Amino acid sequence: MAAVLVGQFHARDAEGRVYSVHEFENLEATGDQLVTTYKLAIGDRVKKNDDNNFELVQSGVILVREPSPIVAV
Repeated sequence: MAAVLVGQFHARDAEGRVYSVHEFENLEATGDQLVTTYKLAIGDRVKKNDDNNFELVQSGVILVREPSPIVAV
């Protein structure tokens, strides 16, 4: 089964560069458990360390998730 885009957010590295991270869900090979994966918009793989910290798999650069904007109503 193909991965489905379920979210996207921005994250920054220590030097302040902003990365667009996409969150995907797909069924595991057994077909009974959802697996969440992360990739940059340009396709680089991202590993989730905890809720707000991520790591670029290829380079090891640590990314910190930007807080979601609060919209006043």
